[in-house]
Amino acid sequence: MELHEIKRLIYGGESDLVEFKRKIAHPEKVIREVVAFANTKGGHLFVGVDDDRSIVGCKYAEEEDFLLQKAIRELCRPSIAFEVHTFQLTEKRGLLHYHILPGKKKPYYAFEKKQHRYGKAFVRVGDRSIQASPEIRKILKFNNQPQDTHFAYGLNEKLLFNYLNENEKVTVNQFRELTGLDYPSASHTMVQMVIANVLKIIPREQEDWYMAVE
Repeated sequence: MELHEIKRLIYGGESDLVEFKRKIAHPEKVIREVVAFANTKGGHLFVGVDDDRSIVGCKYAEEEDFLLQKAIRELCRPSIAFEVHTFQLTEKRGLLHYHILPGKKKPYYAFEKKQHRYGKAFVRVGDRSIQASPEIRKILKFNNQPQDTHFAYGLNEKLLFNYLNENEKVTVNQFRELTGLDYPSASHTMVQMVIANVLKIIPREQEDWYMAVE
């Protein structure tokens, strides 16, 4: 990408595809954005840009790049594909651009430390990266390795769609209350309906929303 193309992306502001960081103070936190992009549609991470879209650059671009690339290699699993470009703004300041490619082995996880066994998956929603729910993780894994799925329309499903005829959205807990199912069964049923393209899932920080596919 040329610098004028980069500036066009930056001037468009943060979004589901663009994230700004002024510097890499805490690489273990920045990789959440990397993982979120890989788990969603890919995206562009810029280091040396303020939240107000000011391109301030990094005083120590090489060091910042080293820290972040090391964190991506060591704290993201599976390995994430990305491209990095450095643009020299002045003699002392550079702009870092990381193009994160959409992952082919979803879900991807961010680990706080290299030796940790368990990490957290994130997805991109608007200009934020939020932790993926167990349901989102199952759907990501299925979409990564698509296979035949069977959807049976029974009493529970009928109750759900009657509810959605009157309400725009529903959560797993609301579905559980409607049907009397336990949480694992309610969750599994709704995940299957998303996979069957009967419902769509809207990731949220508190509790995901499910809506009928129009």
